[in-house]
Amino acid sequence: MTHFLCIVFCVMAFTFLAVSMDRHQMNLFGGELRAGQSRGFRIAGWCGLVLALRFIVGDEGWALGLVTYSGCTSLAAGLVYGGLIAYERFSAP
Repeated sequence: MTHFLCIVFCVMAFTFLAVSMDRHQMNLFGGELRAGQSRGFRIAGWCGLVLALRFIVGDEGWALGLVTYSGCTSLAAGLVYGGLIAYERFSAP
C-alpha cells in the first residue's frame, strides 16, 4: 500500500511541476497562468515529492526507502511525461 501511495503522490507532484512550466501551460491551457498560480503549482509539486519521501522512508527506513523512492519518482516522471506527449499528439487538429 505504501508503494502505491508513494507513486500516486509522485505522479501528482510531477503533474503539478509540469503544469507550473510555461511550455506545458501553453499546451494544456492555451496560455500562461499568472505567476502566483505557477508558483503555487511548483510549491505543491515539491511538497508532494517530500510527502512521498516521508511515507516511503517512514515505512522502509532510509536505506531501502531512498532506493524505492528513486524508483517511484522515475516511474512517476515517465508516466507524466508520456501523458503529456499523448495529450499533445491526440489533441492536435
